[in-house]
Order: sequence, then C-alpha cells, then structure tokens
Amino acid sequence: MSHVFHRHCHAKLPTAVGGEGPYLYDQFGKKYFDGSCGAAVTSLGYGHPRVVEAVQQQVESMTFAHTGFFTSEPAEQLADLLAAQAPGELNKMYYTSGGSESVEAALKMARQYFLEIGQPERHLYITRRQSYHGNTLGALGVGGNQWRREPFAAILGDAHYIDPCYAYRGQQNGETEFEYGQRMANQLEEKLLELGPENVAAFVAEPVVGATAGAVPAVPGYLKRIREICDQYGILLILDEVMCGMGRTGTLFACEQDSVIPDLLTLAKGLGAGYQPIGAVMVHQKLFDAISDGSGFFQHGHTYMGHPVACAAALAVQQTIQDEQLLDNVKRMGDCLRHHLYECFDLHEHVGDIRGRGLFIGLELVADRDNKQPLPAESGIHTLIKRNAMENGLMCYPMSGTINGRDGHHILLAPPFIINETHVAELVEKLGTALDLSLGQYYGSIAQCA
Repeated sequence: MSHVFHRHCHAKLPTAVGGEGPYLYDQFGKKYFDGSCGAAVTSLGYGHPRVVEAVQQQVESMTFAHTGFFTSEPAEQLADLLAAQAPGELNKMYYTSGGSESVEAALKMARQYFLEIGQPERHLYITRRQSYHGNTLGALGVGGNQWRREPFAAILGDAHYIDPCYAYRGQQNGETEFEYGQRMANQLEEKLLELGPENVAAFVAEPVVGATAGAVPAVPGYLKRIREICDQYGILLILDEVMCGMGRTGTLFACEQDSVIPDLLTLAKGLGAGYQPIGAVMVHQKLFDAISDGSGFFQHGHTYMGHPVACAAALAVQQTIQDEQLLDNVKRMGDCLRHHLYECFDLHEHVGDIRGRGLFIGLELVADRDNKQPLPAESGIHTLIKRNAMENGLMCYPMSGTINGRDGHHILLAPPFIINETHVAELVEKLGTALDLSLGQYYGSIAQCA
C-alpha cells in the first residue's frame, strides 16, 4: 500500500524509473513516448548531459542560500540571459518554484504597484472564462475554469470575466478572424466601463490557452487591441506563459508572435524543463522602479525562491535551447506534426479542430463535425484516451470541459523540442490507435446499453 497521497486516490500508476531523450521507462522496462512533456514541462526530454552536469556541479559547490541573505551566480546569470532576450523592458526576474507561485506573485505585484503610485482603489482583476492560471488561492481565484473553482469557491476572491478568444466556437459566419478578435477584445473595454476602470488593476490572459482549452491561440490582432485598451485605461497586462512560453510555440516568449509586450510575464514549466522546480515573473522596468523608488520592498516571498540548483538547471536548459538552435527545430517539427495530424485526422468524424503553434497542438473532439456538437460530458472519453495511450506506450494530455468547464473534450500535444520526424510519426500513429480504440469502446458501450 502506497503512503503517497496521489492526485487520484484510486489510481494504479506505473513507477517511472528512468528516462532518455523523449522517452520514460517504468519499473518493468516499458517505454513511453512523452507526447505531452508531462504537462508541457520536459522540453529537453530526459537525461540531457549538459543539464545533468550543471545540476551536479551546483550541488557540489552550494546547495542553498536564502535570498534574504544572499544572491547566487546562477540566479544572476539566468536573469541576465532572460532579460537579454525579453521583448521591451521586461528587465527584472522575480523567481518562484512553479507556475501557480508565479501567477500569485504577479497578482500581488500588480496590486502593490498601484499602492506605490498612489492609486489604492485599483484592486480588481479581469480574466477570461475557461482560463486557468494555477491552483493557489489567488491564481485559482482569477481562473475562469468552473470545474476547478467550484469546490473552493467559498474561499476564493472574485474575478471578473469576459469571453475567451476561441475562434472555433465563437467566430460567426461571415466574420473574419481579425473582426472576431476585435469583437472579443472590445469586451475588455465594456467590462472596464461596467466596473469603473479606476477600480481595475490588471487583465490576465494566456497568449495560447493550454490545459483547459487545448492550445487555443489568440487570433491576429486580438492581443494588440487588448494592449491598447489596457494602456488607454491605465491597467496592467499580465500574460501567463507558464505553459505556452519558453520556446513551446516556436519563439522563446509566446507573446513575441503577437508583437505585444506585457507589464508582467509569468513563466515556469519549460523554464527548467523539469530538471528542477522553478518559475519566474518577468517584470517591466516601470513596475520595478515604482516599488524601488517607493517602499523599496516587495511584500511577498517564499523559502525556495531563487534556489541556486534550480537556477543552475534552468540556465543550462536555456543555454542548451539557444546553443543547439532548438527553436528552429520546434518550428520545423511543429510544421511536421501538424502535417501528420491533418493527414491522419483532418477527415476524422470525431476530430473537429486541429490548432496551436509550434510544438503546442490541440485536437478538439466532437460527436458531430458539421454542427460541432461535443461528445457527452459523461462519456469519459478523455480518461479512455489517456489509459489506452499509456497502454500503447504514449503519454498525451486529454482533458474534458473544453467549452465551459463541463462540455467538450480535447487532446493536448506538447512533445520535447529534441524530436525528429521518426518521433512525430510514432506519436501520431500511437495517438490514432488510442483515439479509435477509445471511441470504439465508448460507442460500443452505448450500443450494449441500448
């Protein structure tokens, strides 16, 4: 009997004992191709020698120094590297241990910024329905996924919501992508006027929505219009790139592809690629200056922030991505993966949409392609797909509740940046087998019940 409190109390999980390249191995020697990088984490795959060496060297020289007393060379070097590549004046790095912590810190930073500049009435946050920004109370509080919020609603702060930019479901007949994006973005202005813009601190969004919707990118012009509205009304723009950032979409920062610079940018997952737990908030110089010239102290912190071993791992990961030109491979293999997916699933009666950027791809499942009717919420198709894929040696990320937290299903794919065409073919072949087997099991059970 395991004494570990697992995510699912009755799950019978294999034990991971090793990994190499894009594969994990369990205790029986079975090999799994990691088609989702866990949850879009392990962008360099497993056992990259440069990162392993960097971690070993840092452990040997110094394991920990509390940031209330010291800085460290890895923390400083990582901040220098990120700042040099960041768009605009995102010049300061505030380290955390993961994505939820990064969002939590960004929300607090936005609030303190307005206190520092003498606008204490700004305390409200606007986000999007069906968004997800983490599981700590503040991050969950601004999330728009009702399934995740519901059990804890009584202890969450309230956010204010507008519709997501979700063209497959929301774009009207005769409406261009640009027109649709402008219509969705203008909901932010409508919500600001409803709440009183002087009361709002920030708007929070993922440039490419990950876990809750399945790699849904903003349409062209959407985030630019959002940025204009934020500037017009003096609110901050927080972009959450915990899942879609750090090269996942083909550029180091996902927002680069939308030509938008946020005031705060949250990172994690691919920052350390799973070699160590680490996240960060990239902070615009104007926010840092306001706090630095005001109280001089950000009233927040965690014990393991700026952990030297975590920073050393993340530094090696980012240097490897840069030196091995892996963003070029993300673009090439992203195109290759989409080509194979379209070839295999474009006419599939239960695949309604294939979308995403780079190596961040979602497939939305439907009962009927013509009217986009989702599969029944109670179908449990996501559970069947995950189980059958694992049995077939594939890790992917199927989810339910794509449309509104209850209805809809999707499969998220986010393989490592190091993959080649052979890996792509393996991923798509195994996914097709798992999907068709799962649909057959579901529809077969329906027929038996009838």
